[in-house]
Amino acid sequence: MKKIGFLSFGHWTPSPQSRTQSAADALLQSVDLAVEAERLGMDGAYFRVHHFAQQLASPFPLLAAVGAKTRKIEIGTAVIDMRYENPHYMAEDAGAADLIAGGRLQLGISRGSPEQVIDGWRYFGYRPIQGEDDAEMGRRHAEEFLELLRGKGFARPNPRPMFPNPPGLLRLEPHSEGLRDRIWWGSASNATAAWAGKLGMNLQTSTLKFDETGEPLHIQQAVQIRAYRAAWKEAGHTRTPRISVSRSIFALLDDRDRAYFGRGSKEEDSIGYLDESTRAIFGRSYAAEPDVLIEQLRKDEAIAEADTLLLTVPNQLGVAYNAHVIEGILTTVAPALGWR
Repeated sequence: MKKIGFLSFGHWTPSPQSRTQSAADALLQSVDLAVEAERLGMDGAYFRVHHFAQQLASPFPLLAAVGAKTRKIEIGTAVIDMRYENPHYMAEDAGAADLIAGGRLQLGISRGSPEQVIDGWRYFGYRPIQGEDDAEMGRRHAEEFLELLRGKGFARPNPRPMFPNPPGLLRLEPHSEGLRDRIWWGSASNATAAWAGKLGMNLQTSTLKFDETGEPLHIQQAVQIRAYRAAWKEAGHTRTPRISVSRSIFALLDDRDRAYFGRGSKEEDSIGYLDESTRAIFGRSYAAEPDVLIEQLRKDEAIAEADTLLLTVPNQLGVAYNAHVIEGILTTVAPALGWR
C-alpha cells in the first residue's frame, strides 16, 4: 500500500494553449484540483514553490485555502526553498495553516533548486554568514525552523505587556502540536538524505538527483533512501519515517492522453548540469497503456522503497484533465501494483 498524491508546479502563461493564464488561475485551480483529488480518493495535494517565476511562490495562503476547502487529504509542499525563509515568520504561518487544515500539513523544505535570478535570496534580505555558502544557509534556516516548531519558550516576556502572559519564556503562536513530525527534506544527494535522517525529518526525493554513481535514477534513489534509513536508525528516532518519490506517470486511456503524451515521451533518464560543476540525473517519464505501465513501474526500485508517490501533473491542461489523469492512475494502475 502507498499513499499517492499529486505535485503541481503551478505554472501559468497567457498562451492560448494554456488553461492557466494568470496567477489567479494557478492559485484557484490548485484549490479546485485538491478538492477533486480528495473526491477521487487521492491521499495528498502537494505544491512546488519557485520565486521570481510564473509559478506558485507563496505557499501558506494556498495551503490554508486548500485546508479550508477539504477535509481529509494531506496538504504539502515539495519544496519550500529555505534560503528565502525567515524561520520565525515561517513557523507562525505554518502553525496557522496547519490548524486551519486540522493537522494535515506535510511540509517539504530544502536548500532549493537553480533559480530564475542570480542569488535571489539576497533580495529577500538573507546572506550567508561568514564561512558558509547559500546551501549551508538554507540548512541553517531549516534547523532553526525545526527548533521553533518544538514549541519551547525562548523569548523573555515584557514586564508590562499589552495582554497577560503565561508564566515563563514565550514561544511563537499559533503553535500546532505534531507539525514538527510532518516536516520533509527534499534531498538531491546521499549526504543530505543522511543529514535529514539524523535530524528526524521525513524524506522527499524528486525527479532529479546529483549523479553520484552513473547508474539509473531509480537505482541511485533507492541507495539514497537506504542511506537515509540507516542514518535515521543510528540517530535513535522512535517513530517510523516517511519517504516520498516524485514521478511523471501517465496512463494512456483515450485519444487526449495519446495526443498529449503518447508520442515523444522521455523514456530514458537524461544527464544535465545544475551549475558549472554539479552533474545531475533527470528521471524519465512514464507514459503507456496501463498494462505496459504496470510492468515498467514494477522495476522502479525507488518507488518500491518509498511509502508515498507524488505524481507530477501538467497543471496548464486544466483541472478536469488533471482529475482524469489522477483517476486513471488510481483505478487502472495502482490496484495492480498493490498500492491500493
